[in-house]
Amino acid sequence: MDPMASAILRTASRRVVVTGLGVVSPIGLTRGAYWQALVEGRSGVRGRSAADGSPAAIPCAAEASEFTGDIENFGPLEPAVKKAIRKALKLMNRDTLLAVAAGQQALAESGVLAVTGGERVGVCFGADNISMNPDDFLGGVRACTGEDGRFDFDRWGTEGLGEIEPLWLLKCLPNMPACYLAIFNGLMGPNNTITEGAVSANLAIAEACRLIEDGLADAVLTGATGTTLRPFNLMHALGDEEFIRDCRDPQTASRPFDLHRRGAVPAEGAAAFVLEDLHAALERGATIYGEIAAASAACAIDASGRADGRRSLARSMRECLERAGLEPRSVGHLHAHGLSTQRMDADEAGAIRDVFAAEAERVPLVAAKSHQGHASAGSGATEMAASLLALRKGRLFPVLNYEQPDRACPVRPVTVAATVPAGDSFLNLNLTPHGQASCVAVRAWESN
Repeated sequence: MDPMASAILRTASRRVVVTGLGVVSPIGLTRGAYWQALVEGRSGVRGRSAADGSPAAIPCAAEASEFTGDIENFGPLEPAVKKAIRKALKLMNRDTLLAVAAGQQALAESGVLAVTGGERVGVCFGADNISMNPDDFLGGVRACTGEDGRFDFDRWGTEGLGEIEPLWLLKCLPNMPACYLAIFNGLMGPNNTITEGAVSANLAIAEACRLIEDGLADAVLTGATGTTLRPFNLMHALGDEEFIRDCRDPQTASRPFDLHRRGAVPAEGAAAFVLEDLHAALERGATIYGEIAAASAACAIDASGRADGRRSLARSMRECLERAGLEPRSVGHLHAHGLSTQRMDADEAGAIRDVFAAEAERVPLVAAKSHQGHASAGSGATEMAASLLALRKGRLFPVLNYEQPDRACPVRPVTVAATVPAGDSFLNLNLTPHGQASCVAVRAWESN
């Protein structure tokens, strides 16, 4: 049997457009601040030390440090929604807080609920294995720790368990972002969560499109949230061989496709989008960022069990372009996964070359991870947000730290953003170390 497993996740029925966008990232907590940081070439990567409580294996990272989790971080809210979110703040962990903040921004900008209500509005959100909060276990640990500072395992069952935060498990469920967003806003349409690592955002967008195209919802709140800052998430998202262990200059650590790239930078972030039927959006005079033209996904693993990212990404791009009716030469720009590791950047560049041929050295390529690190599922969403903003603004932003080309990566990263137009379409690419790839094609709907 062919080891390639592929799924094309869009049909040609109702047209789906983006009418709202929200983002929470290391370089900005609103879409305006985020875009400004991108075009100014600012990095959100900072050094970390043991004094910060950071694991020794993470000397630098990109944290959304301005995001405190206070109610002011959630944008404009109706009084009832504000009250509900404030009441639930202590029940949400970091990943969920980021997602809810981004989701509320997107809903507020879209204005869809003021016109339609929530009965036919769904939620489909991407997430990682949601990280635990160590503080939830402090009470139990302290109860079992003697005066000598040693933990007594024999006391755990009788003295420790009862001191654990009773609802700690609810904070760790990956479907909590989608659940809370639906509860706070009365969204009664289909509700689902995609947990496929770095490709989760694109897959969530694809499913959201299908719900609208099949008539199961008129609008869907979608996006993704994630972090690789916790040790568990870091291990699963990056792999031991890809840790950055010597981060002397944090702001130059993430360097997608550069010859001297060394590894992915851990990060956190979330972005959300309101997807809506084009006819309904036009009827209510909504602002439209672009049209979701197609989405596809593929996975390739060879007989030895090794992931073949180049093959799966090439397959995903080809099918996405075919579904969207786009030729490689007509694509305005590519938003690369751009992990900044030797192997995955080479695989991605190879896949682009396989699909675009000589056009690979012409089509502009951006990679927001150079600014904000790798937040796994969250990165796919913030990268989509960056390119949607670029499509609307008509210009691209630079790939940071791209200084010396690598022959293994025959692509064209943008380095001088002011002179490079975004074009009328783009592909958002994501890839996992396990051979799963996804691609979403977006175009300016006015061009049709």
